[in-house]
Amino acid sequence: MQALVIKVGGAFIGDKDAARGLFQVVRELQHTRAVVLVHGGGPIVEQWMQALNLKSTKIDGLRVTTDVHMPYVVGALAGTANTQLVSQARVCGLQPVGLSLADAHLVHCTQMQAKYGAVGEVTPDDGRLLKVLLREGYLPLISSIGCSDGGQLLNVNADQAATAVAQLLNAELVMLSDVAGVLNQQHSLLSQLDSQQIDALVDQKVIRDGMLVKVRAALNAAVSIGMPVTIASWKQPQNLLQLLSGGSAGTRICPPETSTQEQP
Repeated sequence: MQALVIKVGGAFIGDKDAARGLFQVVRELQHTRAVVLVHGGGPIVEQWMQALNLKSTKIDGLRVTTDVHMPYVVGALAGTANTQLVSQARVCGLQPVGLSLADAHLVHCTQMQAKYGAVGEVTPDDGRLLKVLLREGYLPLISSIGCSDGGQLLNVNADQAATAVAQLLNAELVMLSDVAGVLNQQHSLLSQLDSQQIDALVDQKVIRDGMLVKVRAALNAAVSIGMPVTIASWKQPQNLLQLLSGGSAGTRICPPETSTQEQP
């Protein structure tokens, strides 16, 4: 069966109860599907920045990462966040392997415009290590720290990182946040949306603010991997079990070629 890539971030990182709830579901999913988890960890980075009295700024939603900041960003994401998740997965009886995008040439990583600092963008490269780990029943936990061909460590947006990993494995992608999915005007969950429906809901101010960012990220990912991407909640991880029977775990964001005519 097709592999499943799960992206997590935000408040999920550091929440032991939430992590254990998700990993218990992952353990069930692994009976029939190979699973990879890709994570960011913005709140942990913010905590480190504040503790060190370092100013953190964003441009176009991306964290500007200076050479001074980069060692702490690496420590927060590839160190603290990744190791916390590894330890929580072990408690749930899984076999986690902590990795970053820099390992085993998983992705090709290049620096973005200089105004962002040490921020990278990625494309899929070599999936052999992941395929070996998945075949043997391990759970890869991948932080969004990449490395250029010249050896420069780069901070990568976690949504883009998860998209590249899904492309690498031709896997289904689920982006988990603190919301169940996209709601309509009546505050009911929408099971599926395409780009035209999204545009209409944006015009109506139904999709806005943080949800607009999530939906755009999911739509970009869906176009990149050529299959629907699901927005779901880490607060209700049991919903992911619906994916085993072809059901919906949240809102499926469809690329143009796979969308339906269902209206929100």
